[in-house]
Amino acid sequence: MTELQEQLFKLQDLDYKKFHAKLIPNIPAEKIIGIRTPQLRSFAASFFREAKSSAQKKSSLDAFLHSLPHELYEENNLHGFLIEKLSGFEECVLRVSEFLPFIDNWATCDMLQPKAFKKNPELLLPHIKKWIASEHTYTCRFGIGMLMSLFLDERFKPEYLCLASEVRSSEYYVNMMISWFFATALAKQWDCTVRILEEKKLSAWCHNKAIQKAVESLRISREQKEYLKTLKISR
Repeated sequence: MTELQEQLFKLQDLDYKKFHAKLIPNIPAEKIIGIRTPQLRSFAASFFREAKSSAQKKSSLDAFLHSLPHELYEENNLHGFLIEKLSGFEECVLRVSEFLPFIDNWATCDMLQPKAFKKNPELLLPHIKKWIASEHTYTCRFGIGMLMSLFLDERFKPEYLCLASEVRSSEYYVNMMISWFFATALAKQWDCTVRILEEKKLSAWCHNKAIQKAVESLRISREQKEYLKTLKISR
């Protein structure tokens, strides 16, 4: 066991491990320590802060970020939380691109929200397009997630809906993100998004799941929900 792993195991909560393991069934239970997210984020913040003031800690940080693939679920989450701390856009994109192929579950994928991306969304767009086109499940999911987070509000363009609608995948976690994307888009950009459903540009599964999520949303009006129900595809 590495020194870092020993430190992580000191944060273990076995009850939380049992609960959380059920949410990520594709990860073997023995690969999960059981650390609550706020605690792991706090650990990452301390690790990153100490690396700024200590050459030894900086070396440890660099070594960890270069030690892919990691052995444990929480090591992957820690890796993502450390990337989030990087302020330089180019370095952040590089680290994310290195890390994405090793992400093996939806939770690690969705927790990764780099601040440098939020400050430079237009620079990120070419990378998002590349990620969305990836055949790797969680790289594609991450790309769609970034498009949803950063480009459905004031930066919105109808062409962004096409980027997500053209994805065809047999992977459950990709299709769930597509559905989530369009349910969110319906809440934020109704007029453009509802046309995608009217024209049935999504796979039947994503189409119906997006409608289901939108109908469950508090951000969609009753009238809109009733109309969406009429657009369901019978199978």
